[in-house]
Amino acid sequence: MLRQADNEKLTRTGPGTPLGGLMRAYWQPAALVSEMPDDRPVKAIRMFGEDLVLFRRADGWGLISRFCAHRGVDLSYGRLEDGGLRCLYHGWLYDAQGRCVEQPAEPPHSQFLDKIRIANYPCVERNGIVFAYLGAGDPPPFPAYDCFTAPDEYTFAFKGLWECNWLQGLEGGIDPSHVSFLHRFVGEDPRDVYGQQFSEEVEGTGTKLSKLVGDHYRPDIEVESAEHGLRVFAIRQLTEQLKHVRVTNLLFPNAFVVPFGNDKVFTQWHVPIDDENHHWFMIFYDFAERTDKETLLRQRLENVSLPDYRPLRNRSNNWGFDPAEQRDLTYTGMGLDINVHDQWAVESMGRIQDRTVERLGVSDRAVTANRRLLLRAIDAFQAGGALPAHPLDEAEAAGLVGPLAVDMVSPSEGWQERWREKEAERRSRSPWHRPQPEVAGA
Repeated sequence: MLRQADNEKLTRTGPGTPLGGLMRAYWQPAALVSEMPDDRPVKAIRMFGEDLVLFRRADGWGLISRFCAHRGVDLSYGRLEDGGLRCLYHGWLYDAQGRCVEQPAEPPHSQFLDKIRIANYPCVERNGIVFAYLGAGDPPPFPAYDCFTAPDEYTFAFKGLWECNWLQGLEGGIDPSHVSFLHRFVGEDPRDVYGQQFSEEVEGTGTKLSKLVGDHYRPDIEVESAEHGLRVFAIRQLTEQLKHVRVTNLLFPNAFVVPFGNDKVFTQWHVPIDDENHHWFMIFYDFAERTDKETLLRQRLENVSLPDYRPLRNRSNNWGFDPAEQRDLTYTGMGLDINVHDQWAVESMGRIQDRTVERLGVSDRAVTANRRLLLRAIDAFQAGGALPAHPLDEAEAAGLVGPLAVDMVSPSEGWQERWREKEAERRSRSPWHRPQPEVAGA
């Protein structure tokens, strides 16, 4: 359990909060590129309790305060002109740096516009997502993680709305033991769906991942520090000679990296809208084959409403819970989409989980390790110290690679070496891999 003061420290991300300051020091997903149509690439954005407006420019993106400094009018309805946004009320024009560059109603000789500047943040596009830097000073360089370096044709990006605090969503992703229950089937898993991790067959077993982890529900959990944050091992003893080894990662401060199948991986960020709602953003990437973006998009759009990306199964309709389905098909009774299972788990805790009353066990090692890492990083940020996975220059950024994410069956003896060999094999046959995977023992 956490003290109430620590729970507040780890969940509050608005302007001026300790955690909000820390997370703003990292690049954060702001929107999908696909949300910005060519006929009007302007969108209201809310991040970390701040209302902003994102717009496309000829040479990139602009992200500025949503409200005009003049009379507070909503700039997300503004006219996209001359690389900036013009307020509809009195014609004030703002550039991507938040400077007011025209005030048509003021006298020609007026210098009033030189005094006007609204919040503005740099943006960079990476594999279908517009990332924003909301911190002070110059932004850090982008790490060389796989999700950023994979060619576009091997990736797919999407997002979703969850109605709870960001940390609940993140902690679900770094909890390896929950998959044995939350995502299991009462009978056989009927799915054969492209891009669904638990419907994939585990190589060498003839068994889908959903059944394998359901049958072996007491994994050994090991956690180690890594340059990118944390590396989490879930090891399931299948027979005396064989183990199932699943390696996932915390990408500090608010993302995780999860393997599925032999060649597919995804990175998922959990980004606060405010303290009671957040978006998850995902970059899915494939080491072997070009992604079928049309199929993946169609599958995802079948489960959400636009333009808010809210799941069709949600708190208002009890996440589609069906007692007959729970009896005969799925463990949850909430459909075949595992995103809904995860969503229910973290939303059902409440908008902000009360961690002062929880009871954590050995299987929660990754959750407790992440909380300790976050608390230390908040203190380091406030003291002006070094931060985890926060490169200071391009050389450091180039050293932040991977992270390695593997799902495999290995001989019990020597599994610690075999999983790294498996990852190296996957990269060696990939058409886009970098020749230098993560250093062993890092």
